Amino acid sequence: MEAVSRTAQWTAAARALETEREDRLFADPYARTVAGTTGFELLERYAGAGTVPFLAIRTTYLDRAIGRAVREQEIRQVVFLAAGMDTRHYRLDWPTGVTIYELDRPALLEAKAAMLADEPEPAGRERRTVAVDLTQDWTGPLKEAGWRSEQPTLWVVEGLLFFLPEDAVRTLITTLWQHSSPGSVLLGDVISKAALDNPLSRPFMKALEEDGNPWLFGTEEPEQLLTSCGWTVREVKQPGEDGADFGRWPYPVPAREVPRVPRSFLFTAIRDEATS
Repeated sequence: MEAVSRTAQWTAAARALETEREDRLFADPYARTVAGTTGFELLERYAGAGTVPFLAIRTTYLDRAIGRAVREQEIRQVVFLAAGMDTRHYRLDWPTGVTIYELDRPALLEAKAAMLADEPEPAGRERRTVAVDLTQDWTGPLKEAGWRSEQPTLWVVEGLLFFLPEDAVRTLITTLWQHSSPGSVLLGDVISKAALDNPLSRPFMKALEEDGNPWLFGTEEPEQLLTSCGWTVREVKQPGEDGADFGRWPYPVPAREVPRVPRSFLFTAIRDEATS
């Protein structure tokens, strides 16, 4: 797999650790399989900076937001961009009739398929993998796989945006809006620019760069980012805030107006009828 794809095994290793806690927030019985040795080596290499509790919170926040979108809003097509080693197709309780599209690089999808080859396919939902490079055209292959832009879509951009330069981030989020019908939902995460520049983060950032996975983008204003690309923001949460804590975040949460604070943000946005 390409270097950037290996970070998917790092996050899978963190999910495995959470799964093995007695007070776990979620159960991912596939995480240790897809993490492999590489995932746990990277988990040790990238230790610190609150990554393990953050990944537990991010997974839980998105699990619950995904559940609300497919049940309360009855969205039946779900697209994971840069799906990595995500195993939600297997481990979540999906309503009947959901189609899950996993977009990622060909080598990663092939490796993941081999790791999960012995796992039975759950009933009541369908998964379609779409091998693409997200820096090139991906909407065409997605349509060829059966996705329909005239139907509401749940888009999930988990652990992706900070790997892209700002122009690519804005292009991607705008493209998602342009290809969404009213009622579509966008879920994801982003970090602050201060998180990229913080001296305490330098060993972590240096390790990512050395491994070919540099983090490139951050913003102090995720709401402005999303609205400038067409989306209507439903919520933005920092780990540790109500609705994004789950008993895992061990640090205080400075107010948003405090400058130069490293932050992570979890967001939910919609494609509003008023902007269609």
